[in-house]
Amino acid sequence: MAFLSFLPDCRRALASGLAATLLLVAAPALAQDPNPEAGSGYQAKPLALAQRYMIATANPLASQAGEAILARGGSAVDAVIAAQLVLNLVEPQSSGIGGGAFMLHYDAADHGLIVYDSRETAPAAATPQRFQQAGKPVAFRQAVNNGLSVATPGLLRGLAMAHADHGRLPWAELFTPAITLAESGFAVSPRLHAMIGATPELARQPAAAAYFYGPDGQPWPVGHVLRNPAFADLLRQIAVGGPDVFYQGDVARDIVAAVAAHPQPGDLSLADLAAYHAERREPLCGRYRAYLLCGAPPPSSGALAVLQILGQLEAYPYLGDPMSLRAVHGFAESGRLAFADRDFYVADPRYVEVPVADLLAPAYLRQRGALIDPARSMGRAEPGDPARLRGQRGAGASLDLPSTTQLVAVDAEGNVVSMTSTIESAFGSKIMVRGFLLNNEMTDFSLRDRDAQGRLVANRIEPGKRPRSSMAPMIVFQSGRPWLALGSPGGSAIINYVAKTLVGVIDGGLDIQQAISLPNLGSRNGPTELERGSALQALVPGLQALGHEVKLQEFPSGLQGIMMRHGRLEGGADPRREGVALGR
Repeated sequence: MAFLSFLPDCRRALASGLAATLLLVAAPALAQDPNPEAGSGYQAKPLALAQRYMIATANPLASQAGEAILARGGSAVDAVIAAQLVLNLVEPQSSGIGGGAFMLHYDAADHGLIVYDSRETAPAAATPQRFQQAGKPVAFRQAVNNGLSVATPGLLRGLAMAHADHGRLPWAELFTPAITLAESGFAVSPRLHAMIGATPELARQPAAAAYFYGPDGQPWPVGHVLRNPAFADLLRQIAVGGPDVFYQGDVARDIVAAVAAHPQPGDLSLADLAAYHAERREPLCGRYRAYLLCGAPPPSSGALAVLQILGQLEAYPYLGDPMSLRAVHGFAESGRLAFADRDFYVADPRYVEVPVADLLAPAYLRQRGALIDPARSMGRAEPGDPARLRGQRGAGASLDLPSTTQLVAVDAEGNVVSMTSTIESAFGSKIMVRGFLLNNEMTDFSLRDRDAQGRLVANRIEPGKRPRSSMAPMIVFQSGRPWLALGSPGGSAIINYVAKTLVGVIDGGLDIQQAISLPNLGSRNGPTELERGSALQALVPGLQALGHEVKLQEFPSGLQGIMMRHGRLEGGADPRREGVALGR
């Protein structure tokens, strides 16, 4: 039976302009999780339409920069680079050159598909017990706001590699929009203002405090024109000299010095920066219905978990619409199974065997899907054992936090890019160097290196290793042609956000904006999580009767997507954030 096959009722409601009602209903008070990304509000957005090219990002200024590049004949890669550099400036809490990314690229000329992995790497001095005291993990906030949380940044190396392969405009030209904005200034947005106010640790780092706060010690108000001449100067140097300017010489020395000067000093070295390299990887692809879904392979768990969620649900007997009790129950149960496998098996494949083919084998997915009981929640799922590895390793969860960003672009030649980029937590490590923030990606590793039985955890810290990610930039193909590009920020919840949206467009026939606007939901092998303020809250008593522990929380997903159908481009941007899709 088709998964969530009764979406037409929801589609009619959305088409009638009632999308916002899905997020504004009364609800019982339940346990809630603090979320630094919360409080951005919800504003319904129309479907964006274009004929030749389009880009969607998390901020209008970044989308405008990318659209201008596309209008000058730039490639999808060119547009994403220009937009990402602007996002570093106007959305500094989420991504930037102090972090990393996964980029998925489709080449319209040769139908090639490739992943550019610029995920950060652990310093050479890193040990598995990095965030432990007396054999126990330290508090997560202590690990994040710490010089030891900084991994070797990778973004610039990845962008330069993609540009060398698929760029059309000169590298230096792509830096102009961000340089101009950094010098002339940009208005502090409501979201940036709220994020500064929600992150008190930012004020404890001198360089960051001087930039993000006014003389009164308060976050710069909404509309304040914020200038970043140090970042403009750095971008001007990188535009001329390429990424080597960042990874060698004075800039590298400043990065290493800033990490070492933290009250809890880190060990990132000049050798770590000089040795960093991005990777070209084959995409991870799987089928769902009549579609081929492709994304980034490990060390990202995103595409793998999304494919597992969908594959496990293909035979599940759904009745009703996506707001129905049965639908929400099944989606959450499938998420438990996927996250159990993710936490147990997925890590950097250079360091540990990741049985990807076994985890996506149709027989295995049918076996896992059969564990979903329509009448009762399984509670906490155990990992499967398709490759007979379970006795050799321990499970180790990592607390991926929501501060990440998503960009999608289609150029006039039909090339497609989906890229998810991050510095991990809100404002990363809070360490600011030359106008940009450094990541805290080391906390995407498991803080434990062994489980209670003493077995090694796959995603433990090791020198040079890439931490496991949940980033899930994806491109969906129909009859061999790209049909949809999408992705989302949101920490480990990215997996459920992307899966929800794919269900909406594939099984429900929704357009991309309607599917993005659906309430967020799912389980990460813990409580069943529902978007606070949404119509899903009416299902709480029924879910509890089925044995679910339910949490209501903010789910500011930040999804971006572009559909290629009906001879046009259709763009969607998450109504929970400030993003927009633009094109012509």
